[in-house]
Amino acid sequence: MDNENIKKIKIFDTTLRDGEQSPGASMNTSEKLNLARQLARLGVDVIEAGFPVVSDGDFEAVKAIAQEIKGVEIAGLARANEKDIYRAYSAVKYSEKPVIHIFIATSDLHLKYKLKMSREGLYEKAVGMVRYAKSFIESVEFSAEDASRTDPDFLCKVIGGVIEAGATTVNIPDTVGYATPFEFFNFIKNIRDKIKGIENVTLSVHCHNDLGLAVANSLSAILAGAAQVECTVNGIGERAGNAALEEIVMALDVRKDIYNATTNINTTEIYRSSQLLTHITGVSVQPNKAIVGKNTFAHEAGIHQDGVLKEKTTYEIMTPERVGRQSNELVLGKHSGKHAFKEKLESLGYLLNDKEIEEAFVKFKALSDRKKEIYDEDIDSLIVKSHPFEKYELKYVNAVCGDTVTPLSMVKVMVDGELKHNSSCGNGPVDATINAIEKIVNSGAKVIGYEVKSIRGTTEAQGDVSVTIEGGGGAVNIMGRSAHTDIVVASAKAYINALNKLYIHNGNIKKSNQMDVCSNKL
Repeated sequence: MDNENIKKIKIFDTTLRDGEQSPGASMNTSEKLNLARQLARLGVDVIEAGFPVVSDGDFEAVKAIAQEIKGVEIAGLARANEKDIYRAYSAVKYSEKPVIHIFIATSDLHLKYKLKMSREGLYEKAVGMVRYAKSFIESVEFSAEDASRTDPDFLCKVIGGVIEAGATTVNIPDTVGYATPFEFFNFIKNIRDKIKGIENVTLSVHCHNDLGLAVANSLSAILAGAAQVECTVNGIGERAGNAALEEIVMALDVRKDIYNATTNINTTEIYRSSQLLTHITGVSVQPNKAIVGKNTFAHEAGIHQDGVLKEKTTYEIMTPERVGRQSNELVLGKHSGKHAFKEKLESLGYLLNDKEIEEAFVKFKALSDRKKEIYDEDIDSLIVKSHPFEKYELKYVNAVCGDTVTPLSMVKVMVDGELKHNSSCGNGPVDATINAIEKIVNSGAKVIGYEVKSIRGTTEAQGDVSVTIEGGGGAVNIMGRSAHTDIVVASAKAYINALNKLYIHNGNIKKSNQMDVCSNKL
């Protein structure tokens, strides 16, 4: 491999936009900002911070990220119309490196049934909207939605037109995960060979995982000449998800002999990025998930154990340390002071004001009284579950249960500053607690999912609980999460967290004037 000719692949992270479209993975502004800070530490080249026209909440999140995160391109998504584009510009213009990302479908299937446009009309729309975006900003990305099912000659015509109009990046999405690796390699190669001026722009790909081929297709595209891949942490996203950032990056890192390519990613931040996303969304990865799954570096078979003990490379093609999976050391405890706590927060990427630090420190002290060892995951849990405003706040819960009594829970909840209390029975202490909370808030929400896991594998570990509720008559599913050493308390807090998210969601829907955003996919 010729190190002088090694290719640098840009990593375009869309966890905060396409990833957030994964059911139950919605985030508020504070959560998006926390994750954006970690993505910057991870070393991504572009953060697609959101879809500003969707709601006032998403607009404010993109704006906040653009204002704070330095050294990274910040992109806002827009459909090919002036309203969306101006809204995206208004949010990302605060960035050092702003990007407007325009998309419109190009396949005959979408033209006929969704857009109800002719090819000629689509071409003029795409070219015209790229020119419009260029009147505001230099960096404009154009995406041809459903590109992998678009007539190749027509796709080349559209891409050629938007390049002439000023697009600096052209993106080829496999929107429904239909392509296969060899096919997608030839598809990208054909584009590179046929389109005049393609060498002067960044050629990008955005692959979905409906057939489990998103990463394979992305890597094939790199071999064919793509210079940017769009991906998400843990591969979250629409339907079966997107290409997983960690898998693409480590494939390039481990197999430089094949791909002759590298990225700007700090691989030692990969595992923490995965864990932080899990803490924020409550969406866990499966144990056998490549790179970040808990079994990735676990060996149970005797032959494997013997081999690893003699020489790790017999069964490990990368080290746990390479992706940041070394064991956390105990650095904080009940005797730690605020200064040390503040430094730890900063080392983990949390930039909080004095009031937020004080509130987090109080929670940290309370937690350190309950458990001996405080890990980075515990601090993540303390921070990411805090919200700038909460309509509901759990103040007290006391559950009675056992094999000879009917489970009963008594709760107190602050609702808009007013303390209310109630009690209820249930099939178990968690069910009784949620029933009691619902008597107070009367939200009409229905619990449709519940998951509990240990943050660390010890009996004194915090229980990390995720509760998914169905709200709005089934119109939306919202996931809440929380952690506590008491599972019943964690469950109550997770349910309250979901109710607060539902309240914010309903408020954003009203503010967005019921905008039509049903086509916000790539």
